[in-house]
Amino acid sequence: MTKSFDIKDLSLAEQGRKRMDWAEQEMPVLRLIKERFAKERPLAGLKVSACLHVTTETGNLIRTLVAAGADVVLCASNPLSTQDDVAAALVTYEEIPVYAIKGESNEVYFQHLKATLDHNPVITMDDGADLVSGILKDRKDLIPTMYGSTEETTTGVIRLKAMAAEGVLPFPVISVNDSDTKHMFDNRYGTGQSTLDGLIRATNILFAGKTFVVAGYGWCSRGIAERARGMGANVIVTEIDPIKALEAAMDGFRVMPMERAAPLADFVVTATGNKHVLDSSTFAVLKDGAVIANSGHFNVEINIPALEAITAEKRQPRAFVDQYILNDGRKINLLGEGRLINLASAEGHPSAVMDMSFANQALAGEFLVTQRGKLSVGVHALPKELDKEIAALKLRAMGVGIDVLTAEQEAYLNSWQEGT
Repeated sequence: MTKSFDIKDLSLAEQGRKRMDWAEQEMPVLRLIKERFAKERPLAGLKVSACLHVTTETGNLIRTLVAAGADVVLCASNPLSTQDDVAAALVTYEEIPVYAIKGESNEVYFQHLKATLDHNPVITMDDGADLVSGILKDRKDLIPTMYGSTEETTTGVIRLKAMAAEGVLPFPVISVNDSDTKHMFDNRYGTGQSTLDGLIRATNILFAGKTFVVAGYGWCSRGIAERARGMGANVIVTEIDPIKALEAAMDGFRVMPMERAAPLADFVVTATGNKHVLDSSTFAVLKDGAVIANSGHFNVEINIPALEAITAEKRQPRAFVDQYILNDGRKINLLGEGRLINLASAEGHPSAVMDMSFANQALAGEFLVTQRGKLSVGVHALPKELDKEIAALKLRAMGVGIDVLTAEQEAYLNSWQEGT
């Protein structure tokens, strides 16, 4: 067993292994990739450092990378997203150095990032771009030997594109998030279901009849709004983008600025990737007892210091619920310390959608190897044919068949002579 790790409790390992095995049943695409990787060993001997949410699904991605021959180290991409039994299982049964403890302090979180980079990787796998950021700030010595990185989430892609625009991104990065089989399914169906799961577990409050405000109408927010409506909530969407706002309105949601929506809200959930979406002006008008939560990657979406500045007393009536009693007597309930609520108080996305997301991650790692020296510095999407391959494998696993073009139809689509 590896001696280099920092986790909560090794005795949780058997529970974690059982839950990883359970999740694997819902991950048929990743299983097929793992079988191929075990034969072909495309990552043999390569050092890979991963900064991801340490969940059962991530555990199965790590198993897949190990099958491919990779030498892997893992840390958490969020202080509250770790499943401690999974961390223990990976250390015990897979001999993976894991640096992740649910509820770790910010100081420990950054120590874990440093330990993961001390592995001297040639490939990094990120969920939020913290490893790439760490390389730029503290480990530039790694750059000459780097094959590149992969990025899982919207927030990370935004950061990476900002690096590229400033000319400081030093190697190619594969944006897993830009794959259709990732953002169209993981972000919408995964975030939609898991966010509501987190809200329910944290509060046990009935959604039916409540006013539910969703900040943003990207893929994640779409899923949250759809699922909240499905539970009987009256959903309001706030947006800054006129096209997304128009789409939300035509999808049947009320759309208005946050300053008008907040006074009506029983729940407010942010999922924008931006900071201070809920700010002092929001807190000033929220009703007594309002619940606020975040499903975007970083907790900066809610300006927690501004909330604390107007607070007379703070309580914790339930796990993952911080109740701020304001100077004027109103109570505002912040869930999961403003961190990803679907991972803070629940288990993250269902395995079936992470199957596609982590299939993309695994293939992205292989792609960096096969394309070494051919990819320019910058943010790249995976080739569309790989995206379609993942979709086809998922359909096959679901028992869903689709049509195939005839030779005549192929010829028609590839010609211009025929017409009316």
